[in-house]
Amino acid sequence: MTGGGRDGRVAIVVPARHASTRYPGKPMVAIRGATGVERPLIRRSWDAARAAADAMGGDVRVIIATDDVRIAELAEGFGAEVMMTPEACANGTERCAAVLDRIDDDTDIVVNLQGDALLTPPWFLSELVAVLRADPAIAVATPAVRATPLVHRRLLDDQAAGRVGGTTVATAADGRALYFTKAVIPHVPDARIGDPALPVLLHVGVYAYRRAALARYAALPESLLEQLEGLEQLRFLDGGVPVRVVEVDARGCELWELNNPSDLAPIEAQLAVRGME
Repeated sequence: MTGGGRDGRVAIVVPARHASTRYPGKPMVAIRGATGVERPLIRRSWDAARAAADAMGGDVRVIIATDDVRIAELAEGFGAEVMMTPEACANGTERCAAVLDRIDDDTDIVVNLQGDALLTPPWFLSELVAVLRADPAIAVATPAVRATPLVHRRLLDDQAAGRVGGTTVATAADGRALYFTKAVIPHVPDARIGDPALPVLLHVGVYAYRRAALARYAALPESLLEQLEGLEQLRFLDGGVPVRVVEVDARGCELWELNNPSDLAPIEAQLAVRGME
């Protein structure tokens, strides 16, 4: 599979905003790698996007989409291509849609690697693109990893304590998403908890969209379910746009997003484990 050719080009967009509710200014937060070098989050997310672009092969464009001049100047300083977007963008998908008219017409697939997802392995993105390449009928694809019995129990414990431990997704037999939620689905009898065959899928917040699907998202109204769950992808389902869930193998990689200052320690630990500068 390549990023170019008759299928059109791929663009990876890294949406980043300064005014995060839980962690203002987090794209500029310094994160220490395996060698002790500190780099801001936006740089590390850009590095992850470039690694994914290399894994895809071909001519893959990497763009940082932001609404903040401080992030833009920092990103341009380390050589990134930056596009400014409106402050009014409600989520990363809207921010990707906001740059769509500045991306070449021969770019058919846009990948959203969210600005706090620096630990996303490159094959997560390349596998999404491969799925869209293989089936032109698929409009949107997103990855999920199967929860181990340990992770399933942890999710249930978090839920019982009133904490959100992650987003889960239920799928049809063909991989089409039925619903995404911050609750733990499917519900299973107590006797089945710990069964490794259970279809408990943890959603990973990365998306690959066909150009037309991304444009449609921008035209759809924000849905009630999207508002209640705080999950942008529900707008696609509510608007009748099917989402294909691609089950991927994390290959032992721990995934952690930077949402709160307390996330820094486990992220830096994982960078050390992977030997990432």
